[in-house]
Amino acid sequence: MQITVAGKQLATSDALRSHVETGLGTITGKYFDHALEARVTFRKDAKGGKDGHFACDINLHAGRGLTMRGEGQGTDAMRAFDVAAEHVGKRLRRYRRRVNEHARSLAPIREGEVLREYVLPMEEEGDDAPEVNGAEHPAVVAEPLGELHQLTVGEATMRLDLSGSTVVVFRNSGSGAINVVYRRLDGHVGWIDPPTA
Repeated sequence: MQITVAGKQLATSDALRSHVETGLGTITGKYFDHALEARVTFRKDAKGGKDGHFACDINLHAGRGLTMRGEGQGTDAMRAFDVAAEHVGKRLRRYRRRVNEHARSLAPIREGEVLREYVLPMEEEGDDAPEVNGAEHPAVVAEPLGELHQLTVGEATMRLDLSGSTVVVFRNSGSGAINVVYRRLDGHVGWIDPPTA
């Protein structure tokens, strides 16, 4: 994991950097060892007044679409980091618990509906081949999706993140309708929930 330690109008010592690397290594190793990078920023806390309090912000990029943030204040920079790291640790622990619960919920409790794969062939080339803006239509391919699981939108979104796929088709456990969650070009998750008749 790449760790960047910076100070805003504040010098950071080698001892502080070592404390940060050890602390973040322990937390991510315990709860989420796939973390990619972390940015830790220290500053004098304006709320601390004349007491010389410090503030620490941790931004941990733990995976695609997963960023954890923690803040802490303390009488010295190391204490401020420890408080912020504790916040990040709690969030990682909560996320890890959700992932584990989700994985257990994926166990086949009930049979899923099987989705079929279709490939619609192109019409043969010739005078009557369809054209769109001067180009022939490409083949339409239905992707093999396997089983259609009954999920909540949150579970489908988590499955989207865990699988690394761009789309998840599922039966909404609340409405019973077929829904879709997908990764948008801007990085957010889109949800298609067609109206029921």
